[in-house]
Amino acid sequence: MGERLLQHLEKQLNNFFEVGKIDKLALEQFSIDANNETVALLHRVNNKYCLNSPPVINTTFSNGYTVFLYKLSNKLYKNNYIETASKIYYLNKIMNSVELFYEVEMPQNFFLDHPLGSVMGRAKYGEFFTFSQGCTVGENKGVYPRIGNFVTMMSNSKIVGKSIIGNNCIIAANTYVKDAIVPDDTIVFNNGKELVFKENKFDNAKNWIL
Repeated sequence: MGERLLQHLEKQLNNFFEVGKIDKLALEQFSIDANNETVALLHRVNNKYCLNSPPVINTTFSNGYTVFLYKLSNKLYKNNYIETASKIYYLNKIMNSVELFYEVEMPQNFFLDHPLGSVMGRAKYGEFFTFSQGCTVGENKGVYPRIGNFVTMMSNSKIVGKSIIGNNCIIAANTYVKDAIVPDDTIVFNNGKELVFKENKFDNAKNWIL
């Protein structure tokens, strides 16, 4: 991984936190894997801004940098560098206004499109999950959703509680899914008990290079 990326990351952290020797060692140890995983993921996203991504994450491409910071914090957490993981997690909130806690298990392949104000809780996420701005995945009475593969959340949509979202689904903009079952291949509209289901004739997998 480029030294410039590591230096850039440490400089950003120093603006908000005290960065010690343990932090620096942890970043050196796990940033390479987080970078490589993020770049590999971006090369699977079927849009022009991702397919030609350089081998080292571009810190001015906020969508990719958001994913990188999450992956890095998650790796640090799993290897018991909790304090360093917390600093990276908070840096992600500061820089990108997104809630991606390091204990939340996002899928290996997920993407986000200008995710300002989005909160991803402790749900079970399927592969190739995508979300946009103002989205929420959260609990109701201590129960979190289960989300299938190739699910897309449009802006300001919400999935909470004992919800089960099938594969190849789209949660339409401003839709609120609470304690509901959404079948495979569905576009869901509206909110609460007034949900409207429509067949999703689009193959969400086309958004990815498989």
